[in-house]
Amino acid sequence: MPELEDEIATYERMRAELEVRQMGKWVVIHDRVVVGFYDSFEGAAEDAVRKFGRGPYLIRRIGPPP
Repeated sequence: MPELEDEIATYERMRAELEVRQMGKWVVIHDRVVVGFYDSFEGAAEDAVRKFGRGPYLIRRIGPPP
């Protein structure tokens, strides 16, 4: 089973491309795969919980940290 660190590493590897294509969206990553892009954290969280239960999965806003 993948660990959260794997999901974070996947995001970091893809970060530049994601920022070009999906800046400001929320992304869900599970099992080292991008599951989808969302307009809100709530939408991302609802879909992630419905699909994967408690996880692990990563939900992150694409772009520079606040």
